[in-house]
Amino acid sequence: MTHKGSCHCGNVAYEVEGEIGKVTQCNCSICSKRATLLWFVPREHLHLASPEPELSTYTFNRHQIEHRFCPTCGIAPFAFAMNREGQPMAAINVRALDDVDPASLEIVQFDGRSL
Repeated sequence: MTHKGSCHCGNVAYEVEGEIGKVTQCNCSICSKRATLLWFVPREHLHLASPEPELSTYTFNRHQIEHRFCPTCGIAPFAFAMNREGQPMAAINVRALDDVDPASLEIVQFDGRSL
């Protein structure tokens, strides 16, 4: 299945392929403030409709995750990182997907504050 998503103002638009199973609710400082629900997919499953240079990037702590966001409206629809096997991954904020009801998803808690 292909899901479409965007930031609030529409400057960042994308599609992501896959079936959403469980999503992760992390309690780290940035995820809790943004109220993100994360769905992890291989990086090649995310297709940007907007030019990547249009996005701003924020990193913190170990600087291993590139949190991407719209410089106009501030919405952070996804992040880029490597998984434990060294494969490029995208962490999709399902709250920024057009066709997904977050209340219908199985949420797994992750203790990111302990990292």
